[in-house]
Amino acid sequence: MTHTDGGPLDGIRVIDVSAVISGPLATMVLADQGADVIKVEAPGIGDPTRLLGAMRGGVTSLYLNCNRGKRAMTLDLRKPEGKQVLRRLVGSADVFVQNFRPGVIERMGFGYEQLREVRPGLIYVSVSGFGETGPLAQHKVYDNVVQALCGMPAVQADPESGRPELVRNLVIDKATAYTVAQAATAALLARERGHGGEHVRVSMLDVALAFFWPDGMLNHTLLGDGVMKIPPLATIYRVYRARDGYITLAGLTDEEWRGVCRAIRREDLIDDPRFATAFDRFASMEELRAELAEALSGETVAEWCRRLTEEDVAHAPILELDEVAEHPQVKASGAIFETEHPVAGRTRQARPAARFETTATMPDACAPMPSQHTDEVLAEVGYDERQVRALREAGVVF
Repeated sequence: MTHTDGGPLDGIRVIDVSAVISGPLATMVLADQGADVIKVEAPGIGDPTRLLGAMRGGVTSLYLNCNRGKRAMTLDLRKPEGKQVLRRLVGSADVFVQNFRPGVIERMGFGYEQLREVRPGLIYVSVSGFGETGPLAQHKVYDNVVQALCGMPAVQADPESGRPELVRNLVIDKATAYTVAQAATAALLARERGHGGEHVRVSMLDVALAFFWPDGMLNHTLLGDGVMKIPPLATIYRVYRARDGYITLAGLTDEEWRGVCRAIRREDLIDDPRFATAFDRFASMEELRAELAEALSGETVAEWCRRLTEEDVAHAPILELDEVAEHPQVKASGAIFETEHPVAGRTRQARPAARFETTATMPDACAPMPSQHTDEVLAEVGYDERQVRALREAGVVF
């Protein structure tokens, strides 16, 4: 087996019929924690991420980063024999994850009620874009579409032009994946406590709103009159140009602000009434940023980092992508690991963020090749060599 042994989810089997990121990244988290994840792909391309990202040996970086530690099989679910194979797989499973549009999986014959008959204690996870009801329920969805509806581009707006901007990262897809992984684990715990299997529904829109709301909607949380509103917290998130690069910093409390002023040699700003309190600084953010921009332009990034460190001010240089893995803190924390993929060659990935002391594991970095484990998985659920050969000859499995 290629899944990690000994993790906190050792002994849990997951059937993953999802694709792209929101489902596959979620099940990779479960695989990293020791679950046996069986990735079921359709004939042909399979998961579209097999074609996206940097590629070597037919393995793409995006697929690798969302599918390590799994076992893969290819199954034609359009054929009755293929449907029967999947039902038998589900009979051995604890968790089932799918992210088809609402209604599709039921028409295929694998809805929650249909699979509960096969496995009464099944944790069935449905991932959708907008949920199962409403005017957009059947619409195609990608990360940027959900960002647009949750308010995130408004906060990302260019401070000069006011033009809204997307986060240039698949932030909602990934937040959805982590939500799915946590929800599946919570449902497994509830089952362990005697509540049985259940259907867990996660929509990307719900995730986006839950993710964005705590700080992004501060002025839209308290309803009615008498609310003292402030500029969004995101107004303090700015990048400043130094003499030889870029830096970001944050001085939220009064003590931190005084540290900033001392570090940039502008002690006169400490007593400036525009910046006397945190609320004053928020209200005068444009003037504050202008003062910081002028001051920070006069020294190198390294010098500012030294001075801000002396004043215990939160700060960091803005790293280029090829500098991230070499940063001393990243290296010291062991957050990045390298390994050898049997087909893709040498790889570098981010290790799982959660580190378990008594069930510690290191992830298996080998994302599976198409159909790599078909025979192995079929044998585990009772198919003999003759039956597997017949399924293969009929174009049911590959």
